[in-house]
Amino acid sequence: MSNSALEAAVTLPGEDFSRVALTAASVDLLGTLWERHGPLMFHQSGGCCDGSAPMCYPAGEFLTGDSDVLLGRFNLGTDHEPKPLEFWMSREQFNYWSHTHLTVDVVAGRGSGFSVEAPEGKRFLIRSTLMDWDVPSI
Repeated sequence: MSNSALEAAVTLPGEDFSRVALTAASVDLLGTLWERHGPLMFHQSGGCCDGSAPMCYPAGEFLTGDSDVLLGRFNLGTDHEPKPLEFWMSREQFNYWSHTHLTVDVVAGRGSGFSVEAPEGKRFLIRSTLMDWDVPSI
């Protein structure tokens, strides 16, 4: 995507393409949030279309399991000081979104009370682009 600043590392077995990216605005906000909260993670559980809000939590605060899919892993830091951030999605939701590339963006507005960006007057949201090749669901 042209507005993505950082593509996630591939995490799904058998795939060689990134499924999720961050815009520059997302990377900047995540840097601020990392300083305040420490390591972070995303989880996307609902929403059927563009504008859905992924939830950002301190890493490990949201427990993932067999009903979740790890779509990508970002490094917000450097090789000398890595700052890993995982992007998870519920398996049921992934079955709906399996043919899309997701980009996490930031817009003005109050996010969910449980997502760490809520007090910042901004919220994360998903922008999606349809992929044009066959992608198996898991």
